[in-house]
Amino acid sequence: MKNKVFTDAQAALFDVSNGATLMFGGFGLAGIPENAISELSRKGVKGLTCISNEAGVDDFGLGILLKNKQIKCMISSFIGENELFEEQHLSGELEVKLVPQGTLAERIRAAGAGIPAFFTPAGVGTEVARGKEVRTFHGKEYLMEEALSADFALVKAWRGDTEGNLIFHGTARNFNPMMAQAGKITIAEVEELVPMGALNPDEIHVSGIYVQRIFQGLAYQKRIEHRTTTKDLAHLSALDTQKEIIAKRLALEIKDGDYVNLGIGIPTMVANYIPHGMRVILQSENGLLGIGPFPEENHVDPEIINAGKQTISMIPGASFFSSVDSFAMIRGAHIDVTILGGMEVSEKGDLANWKIPGKQVKGMGGAMDLVASAPNIIVAMLHQNKNGRSKLLKACDLPLTGKSCVKRIVTDLAVVDILPEGGFLLVERAPGVSVEQIISATEADLVIRGEVKEMDI
Repeated sequence: MKNKVFTDAQAALFDVSNGATLMFGGFGLAGIPENAISELSRKGVKGLTCISNEAGVDDFGLGILLKNKQIKCMISSFIGENELFEEQHLSGELEVKLVPQGTLAERIRAAGAGIPAFFTPAGVGTEVARGKEVRTFHGKEYLMEEALSADFALVKAWRGDTEGNLIFHGTARNFNPMMAQAGKITIAEVEELVPMGALNPDEIHVSGIYVQRIFQGLAYQKRIEHRTTTKDLAHLSALDTQKEIIAKRLALEIKDGDYVNLGIGIPTMVANYIPHGMRVILQSENGLLGIGPFPEENHVDPEIINAGKQTISMIPGASFFSSVDSFAMIRGAHIDVTILGGMEVSEKGDLANWKIPGKQVKGMGGAMDLVASAPNIIVAMLHQNKNGRSKLLKACDLPLTGKSCVKRIVTDLAVVDILPEGGFLLVERAPGVSVEQIISATEADLVIRGEVKEMDI
């Protein structure tokens, strides 16, 4: 019988060489293969193509390999707050291929399932669609995307057995299961390695058929990118107070029993303002259904985070799943309401929220998937940018996330709807804000029909 067990990362990664294509499980810092990354840093292999949702932070996770200049190309959906990643990308030092998060998950899943290509609505009408085949199915346009495999898939699980069966904890599941299926050689590191037969077959998330090598990792740091607790709500700055107004008003958009996706930034605050007695099931694309408020300090778990990498709690009935299952919920239109941030919205309902060419590239994350499929898109953003320019425009100047997708906008000044024929309809004004102030702060024309009521928050 073939022995899959290796003593440590050095033994398991013995044949990873320069120029290899590698997949790395994880979302933010949850579920990343810490020991494998440390070993690659020690080996000093270069010219790597790395496939991962993001690249950790400047001094941890894949950020270590970026700092060492070991990575030639990153295939990711999100750059986020990794300044080194963004700097190397903007300077041209690092080749970066940005992919919508759901498309990235599905491309990886497809490779493991032997499917060479598929069609998805994410990215239609954006720069992601350049050079790709577009087909229309049932009156809607879709892009063809090809499967994505790797020489090695490096994944991290909570528990594993000597057969290679794996169990994950919390939102650390994320991209790990489908990457385990897509690697030509899959190397799993686990916190606890147990004998074959010690795991309950009903609880196994990844079958050992997909895992060629396994070892027990050591000294896991499990860093938290954004440690957020209930006490943080008591220390709001003036800007945070503006965001709090938006979050409180957004909570009123949600009905009892709704399944709701909250994007990063302001939308993540909405969970804290759901009215008592109302059951709302919040979905996060990193693999959690049933998000609760920020946790108490003594209940923080580094592997239970939301899409903004903030630590969160769960409500009774919550469930965990992989990133590919998360985007099946999104693409399959099982989400009732989607709330996400924005940089610009046009009077046609176009959204831009992921890139300022030559200056800032945060990545699209799951936004393109969300706006391409969700039936009710609400954008949460400050009414003006830091330079005082309106974010409500006749036409977006920045690269689009999606076309004609936004239904409603909630800002620190107003609630604005997109009219079916195009145009901004002023629906409500924030407490203490006049209609004249909103008109002055809005670059595009506003349609005003009768008296504009004040937000009820």
